[in-house]
Amino acid sequence: MSRVKPGLEVLIEQQIDLVKGKRVGLVTNHSAVTSDATHIVDALLAAGVQITALFGPEHGVWGHVADGAEITDGTDPRTGLPAFSLYGPTKKPTPEMLENVDVLVYDLQDIGARFYTFTYTMSYCLQACAEAGIPYIVLDRPNPVNGIAVEGNILDTEFSSFVGLHPIPIRHGMTIGELATLFNTEYGFGADLTVVQCQGWSRGMWFEETGLPWVMPSPNMPTIEAAILYTGICYIEGTNVSEARGTSKPFEMAGAPWADAYKMADYLNALALPGVRFRPVHFIPSASKHQGAACSGVQVHMMDRDALRSTVEIGMHLIKALQDLHPSDFQFRTPSASGKAFFDLLAGTDKTRLAIAAGVPINDILASWTDELNAFKQVRQKYLLYV
Repeated sequence: MSRVKPGLEVLIEQQIDLVKGKRVGLVTNHSAVTSDATHIVDALLAAGVQITALFGPEHGVWGHVADGAEITDGTDPRTGLPAFSLYGPTKKPTPEMLENVDVLVYDLQDIGARFYTFTYTMSYCLQACAEAGIPYIVLDRPNPVNGIAVEGNILDTEFSSFVGLHPIPIRHGMTIGELATLFNTEYGFGADLTVVQCQGWSRGMWFEETGLPWVMPSPNMPTIEAAILYTGICYIEGTNVSEARGTSKPFEMAGAPWADAYKMADYLNALALPGVRFRPVHFIPSASKHQGAACSGVQVHMMDRDALRSTVEIGMHLIKALQDLHPSDFQFRTPSASGKAFFDLLAGTDKTRLAIAAGVPINDILASWTDELNAFKQVRQKYLLYV
């Protein structure tokens, strides 16, 4: 197995001059580790780097806060450094937060999905650095679900939110460093951006092939399987069905107290989607939707992940199965304070929800995205840093 070096190690071993002698702000969490699982704070301090502030994304600097929960500013108990929250009322670093920062460094393990909020923390920091005239360094990491597959619709900016801010597809097939270069150029941010690339990573790699330790980047992303299926199963977050948060298999299972596990499995297996099988399951979530209630549904088993045609397709068929089998119980979540349904924010449009509700075949919905997806791929090609 080849050993990939994340951008963090490349910085320390080859490009330490980028941060040496400067006051460094770190946008990070517990997932930012070297190949021997040393955390970025320890690794940089050992290299003689002066860290003056920490900035935490959703779930906080140490990744222990539940999804969606606001995080307040505080002091990191281990280092005594100020720890600023970028998840809550403030999502973009303020000039006051950056007062003691000469260079801002971003290092978080992304998972390759448009829904994932870390992407927009990266983007808001990019904008803040451009406005403050502070250099911005993104320490790149592998896209864990490979950098080849690109799928899903392009977000309509009318539906921009923190689960989908920019017009990219659901599964973008890019690293966070590649996205940073695309955002910086295509959206005219104009930041002084440096991407410290990984070494040894190629686009076709799944995370296990990198030789790096998997540190779950958020509380409900415990496995690579969850990360792969997230790009489709995340749709369930916009409904009254549990995506199995509060179980050991979040985003690998979905169900509700009123669902018929066996009918759902039969319905979905009859589609003969390549690379997956659906097994009837029963589970009791310890948190989130239907907490403490016995739920029935399906577990998605990846029999051959290289044969998967589309994880987005899996999620959409799951939504349709729930609607067709349980029309009186299944519901999309009610509109939020924005006036838009949460499903539509995840989908980046209301067209997907309306089409499914109207009975439009899933394959027709997928086909309607072809032109916009191909246009994105052409733009994307200019910013790919790896082969």
